[in-house]
Amino acid sequence: MGTLYVVGTPIGNLEDITLRAIRILREVGLIAAEDTRRAHTLLKRYEIKTPLVSYFEHSGPQKRRQILDVLKDQDVALISEAGMPGISDPGYDLIRESLQEDIPVVPIPGPSALISALVVSGLPTDSFVYVGFLPRKAGERQKTLQSLKDEERTIVLYETPHRLRACLQDMLDILGDRPLAIARELTKIHEEVLRRNISELLIHFQEIQPRGEFTLVVQGAGKTQPHHYDLETALALAQEMMAEGLSAREAAAEGAKRTGLARRAIYDGLHSH
Repeated sequence: MGTLYVVGTPIGNLEDITLRAIRILREVGLIAAEDTRRAHTLLKRYEIKTPLVSYFEHSGPQKRRQILDVLKDQDVALISEAGMPGISDPGYDLIRESLQEDIPVVPIPGPSALISALVVSGLPTDSFVYVGFLPRKAGERQKTLQSLKDEERTIVLYETPHRLRACLQDMLDILGDRPLAIARELTKIHEEVLRRNISELLIHFQEIQPRGEFTLVVQGAGKTQPHHYDLETALALAQEMMAEGLSAREAAAEGAKRTGLARRAIYDGLHSH
């Protein structure tokens, strides 16, 4: 009996892979990959010559059966397009059926856009809920957001570039104007984390075309900002930056990035002092 290894792979930067993951990918008899093109890039980088088979969203029961048959006498590594398999990807079905057939399933931890975005968001990390991708259709998306309106935990979700603006508008209408962190292209060349209120980020992405992969971290209902990031702290920080030559607008934007408070609140505070 073989073992199914659930292997975390880089979400962008190819250096973000563990030594154990590289060893497992070399030692197994087969690698089942969600995206074989991206897998080839990773395997070539680390000179891994293990046979590769495609296993993606539309792979049906027959493809899973083929992989399960291999697992009868060989180890198999499951990798997603990026990050940990089983999180918003087709790996779940293969993992579930492997367990049903008493095949050992072993995790090889690795990068995760979900956790990476959460820990740099500046929002509470002690308790959170992950909701994956919101529904494509507007009505279903709005219904899902309505169900989250009173959720007190930090909310983490993924969104695509072409639906981001509609998502932000629905969030503003249903959840209200609360703090939000948007992580874009994590670990890649154009990595960016924006920490502002929903209304400000909606304006931001109305002015520029959303591009890349997005993870959204939304403050839970009824939560307040951490006490060490109060407005007075943010204003003091912004005033220091203005003394160094930044304009009020630039200082407010930088203060918002560092504290998680709304840029507009800091900017208005600078002009009222």
